[in-house]
Amino acid sequence: MNAPISTILEKKGEEIFSVASNVTVSEAVQEMNKRRTGDVLVMDGDKLVGIFTERDVLVRVVGANRDPRSTPIAHVMTRDPVTIDAASTVEEVMDQHTGRHFRHLPVMDHGRLIGVLSVRDIMRYIADCNSVKAERLEEFIETGRNDI
Repeated sequence: MNAPISTILEKKGEEIFSVASNVTVSEAVQEMNKRRTGDVLVMDGDKLVGIFTERDVLVRVVGANRDPRSTPIAHVMTRDPVTIDAASTVEEVMDQHTGRHFRHLPVMDHGRLIGVLSVRDIMRYIADCNSVKAERLEEFIETGRNDI
């Protein structure tokens, strides 16, 4: 769990999916559907200004009776989203975000956006680590060797 978050990002890939802050909700949702993702980062040039998620669609658009075709994403996005540093460890990120309901975490490296991780990405990493540990333990029990 002391691996840096950047390790997970390297395995996942550093593709960044974003839209400009002046697009409509409808345009953003179309892109989210096309890319089969539950979030989109909102950028002004190279600067991260927000994040827009499926939950925002439900609460801030549908729940507020807004027209997605005319509502700018900037009016309903989460502004200045919480980010994680690429050097943070998996354990640090889990501690920092316990009790918060973030599902998508933008990853920054020296103030520059380098990717986004979902809670699912982090949980998959933890499950894979535990699987490897279980296999090693099983091998040790069967052979008595711990140099595997």
